[in-house]
Amino acid sequence: MIEEIKRRILDGGSITIDEAVELAENCDIDELCDAADEIRCLFCGDQMDTCSIVNARSGLCGEDCKWCSQSVKAKSDVKKYEIIDTETLLNLAKRNDGYGVDRFSMVTSGRKVSARDAERFCDDYKKIASGTDMKLCASMGLVDKPTLEMLKAAGVTRYHCNMETVSAYFPSLCSTHTPADKWETIRNAKSVGLEVCSGGIIGMGETMRQRVEFAFELKELGVDSVPLNVLNPIKGTALENTPLLGEEEIIRTAAIFRLILPKVVIRFAGGRARLSREAVKRMMRGGVNGTMIGDLLTTTGNNVADDFRLFEECGFTTKKQ
Repeated sequence: MIEEIKRRILDGGSITIDEAVELAENCDIDELCDAADEIRCLFCGDQMDTCSIVNARSGLCGEDCKWCSQSVKAKSDVKKYEIIDTETLLNLAKRNDGYGVDRFSMVTSGRKVSARDAERFCDDYKKIASGTDMKLCASMGLVDKPTLEMLKAAGVTRYHCNMETVSAYFPSLCSTHTPADKWETIRNAKSVGLEVCSGGIIGMGETMRQRVEFAFELKELGVDSVPLNVLNPIKGTALENTPLLGEEEIIRTAAIFRLILPKVVIRFAGGRARLSREAVKRMMRGGVNGTMIGDLLTTTGNNVADDFRLFEECGFTTKKQ
C-alpha cells in the first residue's frame, strides 16, 4: 500500500483521509518515514528552513487556550511584559542573523496586537530588515487586513496564525475564539500577498484521525509552512496532566503530514527538546524540512550550534553554508 501511494504522490497525485489514517496507524514506521523522505526530497529539496522567534509581548492574554501558560486563566509562572524594547529586539535579531537563521519573527500574546503596538513593531521590522539578511515573519493574533498590509509594507513576508488542531476538536480546547476567526485571518493574510505559516500542537487528546483531518484542513487553506508542536504540558495550565505522546507516534504524525502536504515546509517546533536525538534525526529523514531555532515561547529550545550540526548529519544544507 505504501509503495503505491508514494508513487501516486510523486507523480502529482494525492492521498485520501482513510489511506492516511491507515498508514499513520499501521504502516511499518521505517517504510513510512522513507516514503515521506523521498517525497520531501523531490518537492522540497535538501534545504533546512530555520526560523527564530522572540516573545515581543508576554503573558497577560485574555484568551482561554487550555495549553497555554500565557493565558490569564493559567496559574503558571511566566514572564509578563507589555512590549519588548527595541534595543533588545535588534540585538536578538542580529544574533540570530549571525547564526545563519533564515527567518525571524516577533510573537505577541493576546487576541490581537493593538494598532498602536503594530505601528511600533512595524518601525522595528524596518530596522531589522535594513540591518540583517533574514526574512521577516509576524505572529500577532487575529489582526485585521489593514494591520496585515502595514506589516507587509514594513518588510514582513509571512504571517503566522496556528489553527492549533482540527476545527471539530478546537472548541474543547478554547472558547474565546473560533477556527472561523483563524480562517478569516489566514485568508486576509493571503489576500494582501503574505505567505502563511499555520500548524498546531499534537498530543492534546486528539486522535490520529483528527490529526490527519487537521492536515487536510491545512491543505485546503493552502498554507506555506506547517509548524508541528508537541505538547509539553506546563504546570498551571488546564492540560498540565496530559500524558506525553510517545516518540513513535510523533514520528508517524510528521511523516503522514508530509504525505498529505508534499510541497510545504513541515517545521518541527515546540517540544523537540524532550525527544531523543535519534527520534529527531528520524523525523528529519522522515518528512520534516524546517525547524525553530533557539528558545521558544514557553518551553526550552535547543542549542543553535548543535542544531546546525544535526542538520548536516541528516544531509541538509542551510543558509549558513
